[in-house]
Amino acid sequence: MDTGKLVIIGGNAGGMNAATNIRRADKDRKIVVFEKGEYTSYAACGIPYFIADRVESAEKLIARSPEVFREKQDIEVHIHHEVSQIDIAQNRVRVRSLKDNSSFWESYDDLLIATGTLPFVPDIEGADARGVFTLSSLQSGIDVYEYIRANKPAKAVIVGGGYIGIEMAEALLDRKLDVTLIDMEPQVMRSMDSDMAEIISSYMREEGVKVFLEEKLKSIETDSKDNVSAIITNNQKIDTELVILGLGTLPDSEIAGSAGIKLGANNAIRVNKRMETSAPHVWAAGDCAESFHLLTEKQVFIALGTIATKHGQVAGNNISGGNDEFPGVLGTAITKFNSLEISRTGLSEKEAKENGFICKAALIESTTASGYYPSAEKITVKLVAEERSGRLLGGQITGMKGSAKRIDIIVSAILAKMTARDLMFMDLSYAPPFSQVWDPVQVAARKLI
Repeated sequence: MDTGKLVIIGGNAGGMNAATNIRRADKDRKIVVFEKGEYTSYAACGIPYFIADRVESAEKLIARSPEVFREKQDIEVHIHHEVSQIDIAQNRVRVRSLKDNSSFWESYDDLLIATGTLPFVPDIEGADARGVFTLSSLQSGIDVYEYIRANKPAKAVIVGGGYIGIEMAEALLDRKLDVTLIDMEPQVMRSMDSDMAEIISSYMREEGVKVFLEEKLKSIETDSKDNVSAIITNNQKIDTELVILGLGTLPDSEIAGSAGIKLGANNAIRVNKRMETSAPHVWAAGDCAESFHLLTEKQVFIALGTIATKHGQVAGNNISGGNDEFPGVLGTAITKFNSLEISRTGLSEKEAKENGFICKAALIESTTASGYYPSAEKITVKLVAEERSGRLLGGQITGMKGSAKRIDIIVSAILAKMTARDLMFMDLSYAPPFSQVWDPVQVAARKLI
């Protein structure tokens, strides 16, 4: 059966998961991928650990190279090729070679847009100075690594206290730099409540990071050779030889919008649960596409690798003739800073109230193992639930080794539409090296009720 040509824009998580899935279902279908960068299927979440010198080489972050896709899966991957236009009426895309600047049209029977995100770069003086970086691709991570190796900077400033900012603060401390982190908000980690975020910023300060909150980046100063020399905020000047802009990401959706494809939450590409866009035979997956939030029942833009790969799985199944649906997201995420583990899922207390829930919250401090056991470490758990029904809405965890993955218990409880009482009586495992008789998440549930 001739299923026609599939063109994929973007060669990372969403696009290549879909391509691999489709190839398993159809050995003969023509699959063409255009990737503007040099690398495909790489672990973007591993970039800070590569910069920290904990990963042997950048190649270790690559799951499959373009050559592997071509030779072992017969997927035609073109790197250094950027799609500049989608022509829905004629089922074709305009492609530009970044090597020789030549352009050509490529026809498609199905099109999958998997363009990912773009880093937010403020429109300020000095943002393009040498020594100022965003982390938007594997190449950008390699650029930071090589800059540190070649220039040996002593001081670094990180702008933004989200996941990238926190992970890069750890990485640069590992590289023995003097690290300052600024954020224009009154807290780091905006996806968490302020009481939990305070634990993170306090620990970062204890570990040697200078953390300045409610500080907005105004400009970046350079020396006579256009190298970064300082940043200017609303409060102070901070000398530095390296700047990491971790101000968040935007969906790379302009090409879709320009073609008349409908955009949705935060200008991410609007999709249904089958990952279909508003245009016939055009699909979207990964960080450029929106998702359905299981608690608010609204479309949201959440850029996480876990979501992107599942988007690609569903899109691939349906492009192959299946009837699959992506159920939705809770925004579950996990990270760490040195020994402090951090995780969250669902709605924070602030988010729940903003979305009209009448809710209650409980915060507890406990230990990861029985208190008398030598490896017992501190853990803080916060749970959010509906006031009347007790239905769980969210959870946040900070703590030492063995803390953060407990978030998966809370995820399971939310997905099962359990109440705080249900969680309290869940038959969880117990032995002194792993938990107390009442696991910390159950202690928080008990406090809720």
